[in-house]
Amino acid sequence: MASRLQLWLNRIILERALARWRGNAARVPEMSLRELRGLRAMAQQTRQALDQMALEAGFRLAQPLQGEAMRRHQAGTDWHWRPDPWRGPLPRPGLTVSAGRSDLSEGTTLFHDCRQPEICLRQLSNSGAGDAAPCALRLEVFRFDGSFLSLVLDLPASAAEGLKLRHLIRLEAQIDSDKPRPVYVRLNIKHGPNVEQISRQLELQDGLMSVDFDMAYSGVNEKRIEKLWIDLIFDDPAMSQITLRDLTVSRRPRAAL
Repeated sequence: MASRLQLWLNRIILERALARWRGNAARVPEMSLRELRGLRAMAQQTRQALDQMALEAGFRLAQPLQGEAMRRHQAGTDWHWRPDPWRGPLPRPGLTVSAGRSDLSEGTTLFHDCRQPEICLRQLSNSGAGDAAPCALRLEVFRFDGSFLSLVLDLPASAAEGLKLRHLIRLEAQIDSDKPRPVYVRLNIKHGPNVEQISRQLELQDGLMSVDFDMAYSGVNEKRIEKLWIDLIFDDPAMSQITLRDLTVSRRPRAAL
């Protein structure tokens, strides 16, 4: 744990760095183009580091809620993960979808094939007594003239490390919808040049919902697993509001017979 002296020195250093950046901003009109290009590159790197720090801080400050969520995982779970949009505040909390691909955060992407989409995706804070995640995602769809709408979540590299055919992969979600509709969940597993896809339907109901993917019934070469990602596919999304209150992915080895 940092001592009071270390905390004080860190605060002084950060305050001076902030003052220096403010001074640089004031000098922009008189800077040479060479100096300006260099400082802009440094400012972009600094902003990325600050955004990451703010994200991790939001996750840490919500740790009591996070711990409550982790206790509900089944015994034997050897890996679990909550995507960034549910962990803490994002630098970009929302977007109005226009192109066929829209990135909300690193590893969280919305895809569609509409010609004239009227779609909004934004992050909001959870405040309910039963909410385990600090943040939620709300998808609002008005006019929809396409054939598919999917939210793609790239799983971290740790999901593939040590993954075997004896594993079960579970997605748990808490979803509020203004009307009953099916949500399809597709697990994609890249192994060598091939991609194995396993699909399940998530039945919307009050409280926590889950689907399991049994690796034993896949055609995956476990020695060549490289990457995993999940598609949430929304059926008939026109004129709807869907709030994903929480979402986690975990895995556990099947009990030995």
